[in-house]
Amino acid sequence: MILTFLGDYVYGRGICVFSGSFIEAFARVGISEEATRSTLTRMVNRGLLRRQRAGRRMYFGLTATSAQVLKDGERRIWHSGVVNDAGEDRWTLVGFSLPESWQRQRHELRSRLIWAGFGPLQNGLWIAPGEVDAARVIDGIGAGVKVFSAEPKHPTDMHALIGDAYDLAGLGRRYEGFLRRWDRADPESGAPDDLARSLMLLTEWLQIIRTDPRLPLRYLPYGWPAEKAQRICHVLHERFKPEAAAIAAGILDTVPDACGESWAER
Repeated sequence: MILTFLGDYVYGRGICVFSGSFIEAFARVGISEEATRSTLTRMVNRGLLRRQRAGRRMYFGLTATSAQVLKDGERRIWHSGVVNDAGEDRWTLVGFSLPESWQRQRHELRSRLIWAGFGPLQNGLWIAPGEVDAARVIDGIGAGVKVFSAEPKHPTDMHALIGDAYDLAGLGRRYEGFLRRWDRADPESGAPDDLARSLMLLTEWLQIIRTDPRLPLRYLPYGWPAEKAQRICHVLHERFKPEAAAIAAGILDTVPDACGESWAER
């Protein structure tokens, strides 16, 4: 949820935000001060935020890493979309063999592959639709990774292959759950205001699309709910936006980013 907040109100503005602003914003969705402070600290330790002191107050700003994460999330939410109607049946394959002792690198690589749309074909071999910039995905992981571009040939059964590599049933249920919660006259009526609704909406949406590989439309089940869910997300975000932005403006205590630039422009 912090990433959602950063994406809407911090990314691209060249500012750092007072810790109390985060606490006040997330209290509206039931997140405690302790949990917010703990998450901010973990994000600093992971290189996703950096601290900047101004007087006696502590502010938090983006890093190059978090700016890239937010830029990618912005692209996925507002530009590339969830429907892949590409005519070509091209795929990117990544093979890797990392030592068992590289547990952290293995976990990091798998997380990046899933976000980039890859699914596991078999141990150490993952596949994703289209021409994926795999060099960016594997950057910093180390040796032992191989990348190929391919297209399916007879007798490959792509429907069966996709069924093995991706949990389409689970993904479909997540989209349907999103629609049950948000495709209604008064979505999240228990939330105190539109800032809370907006944060909840986009956070849930990001959690879903992070696991959506954007498979070619020809391989998806009939009546696939992703496009309708995306439309509802966009419509509601615009509906919540005026009040959410006004509330955020009243909450935000900011200072200029001491880096002197917007990371989004890099």
